[in-house]
Amino acid sequence: MLKSSLKRLSSALLLMALAMSVSASSHREAPLIANDPLADNTDVYAFRSPDNPNTITLIACYIPAELPHGGPNYSTFGENIRYELHVDNDAAKSGDEVTYRFTFTRTNQDPSTFFNIRLGQQNLLTTYTCERSIDGGLTWQTIVTNGKVPPPYIGERSIDGPVGLNTSYASLMQQAITTANSGETVFCGPVDDPFFVDLGGVFDLGNLPRQGGAQSRDGLGQYNTHAICIQVPITTLLKTGVAATPVNILDGNFVIGFWASASRRATRTLNTNGTYTDSGNWVQVSRLGMPLTNEVVIPVGFKDYWNAITPYDEITDTSLDGFFYNPELSLYMDDRFFGGAVPAFSALRIQTNSLGAFDFGYSKDGLYGLKGSPAVAGTALDDAIFGTLLLPGPGKARSVDLWPIFHTGVPNFPPYQLATGKNGNPLAAGKPFINNFLPNGGDMLRLNMATPVTARDDANFSPLGIVSAAVLGLTDPTYASSASLQFIPNMDGFPNGRRLEDDVTRIELQAVSGVALAAIGLWYDDFGGNPLTQDLLNVLSYQTGVNENDRPFTATFPYLAAPWSGKETD
Repeated sequence: MLKSSLKRLSSALLLMALAMSVSASSHREAPLIANDPLADNTDVYAFRSPDNPNTITLIACYIPAELPHGGPNYSTFGENIRYELHVDNDAAKSGDEVTYRFTFTRTNQDPSTFFNIRLGQQNLLTTYTCERSIDGGLTWQTIVTNGKVPPPYIGERSIDGPVGLNTSYASLMQQAITTANSGETVFCGPVDDPFFVDLGGVFDLGNLPRQGGAQSRDGLGQYNTHAICIQVPITTLLKTGVAATPVNILDGNFVIGFWASASRRATRTLNTNGTYTDSGNWVQVSRLGMPLTNEVVIPVGFKDYWNAITPYDEITDTSLDGFFYNPELSLYMDDRFFGGAVPAFSALRIQTNSLGAFDFGYSKDGLYGLKGSPAVAGTALDDAIFGTLLLPGPGKARSVDLWPIFHTGVPNFPPYQLATGKNGNPLAAGKPFINNFLPNGGDMLRLNMATPVTARDDANFSPLGIVSAAVLGLTDPTYASSASLQFIPNMDGFPNGRRLEDDVTRIELQAVSGVALAAIGLWYDDFGGNPLTQDLLNVLSYQTGVNENDRPFTATFPYLAAPWSGKETD
């Protein structure tokens, strides 16, 4: 008996260790890319620019966990790598419509010294070329040449001092912002890593937040990364034939999908003189769209494969779908499985008897029992509409919420509207809400460009993004008293795009625990007429222990905080 119990506990802990490998949004998330940090996507962001709402800001970060004092060979963008930012704006076509490609060149200006910067010279002087395709990759236009990349922030003698560059780092960042000949504003360079999460706690067998009164800390605090930032006029991102300024969030013509990648040549030959030669076709080695996908959804045996394919491959390759229908994390939010083994997740519990009928636990049927019934007729779950995507079969509990969030976005169609106005029927039409449906690819950030900006100084601004907007839409009389369309603060937050401030770790953990289901009226098991039950309040009040970045973001492009210097870290 004891031996059997120990075996079950060991299996549970092993599963938990695999599922909890969160090092950040996509930092070192797969075996192969962990050995190639210069090509490693870490995060992507897409949001309507708060100070320039006629533009969309796209950010892709690379190179995880850079030590600010990591010399003498400091991190910078790699040569012989294609860094690409991809935009899909037309569900009727397969593939990207707009792509930005960056290639970098590095120069040692003074090879006679081991110092990186000395007497105005840089031994990691990095410049870039940016090309743009707006016809699906058929043709390319060079829009930036000899773009400047600021050097690593080594310290005040190297940057400010007369024996260094005799300038300020703020000036170097400002000088690196350029306007492309096609109208975009571009910045490439080192920045403070904008992702925030308690790595130490999460690696300690899911200790997030840390238990027993232990202090949580940002595991990426005082680490840098390298960012590619583009502020693009919305007119450039509109699909062909759409010329109107986006004002109506119910119009799907204004939805885009955004993802980023890095590619290398297929073959590298090491030469006896210490050089190397790259040759062969370009091969994608890393990609990123939705945060944490390859980190905690895709199991270790598939991580390298996931990095090698595109979102357009993924939407037709069903071999990965099961990891979204039944994510491993849900095992640790259900006491029928291993919920008791992860006390830090005790507030996060999945609906196992929602409205007395629906079980969304691991490998359960979710809403599949309604398949083909009159109850779903005319809804998104009807096979005549999107039911073949959203109710594909039994045992796929999260096909109605987690799978579309990651794979298609969410349509403004019953039941994907707030419970406000549904009069107790979750399948009825309710208050229009998120509308970022783009069923053209797999894992991408999907953003409705018509969604108004929530000002960062708005009293209702929240890093909980759509979760916060849903709470306001269900409880605040300003919004909950009407089922008509209104802009609710934070409707422009994750997963409708992703703002720098959005706490995606907390939002995704809440989503796995079923908060999106509750928002549309599939309440928690303790529902007794009042939707704000203790179970739901527990999920909404869950904290990871790290709720914001270690440095404040700025009010203007590129919005990211300056990198840490080698002299100011602990």
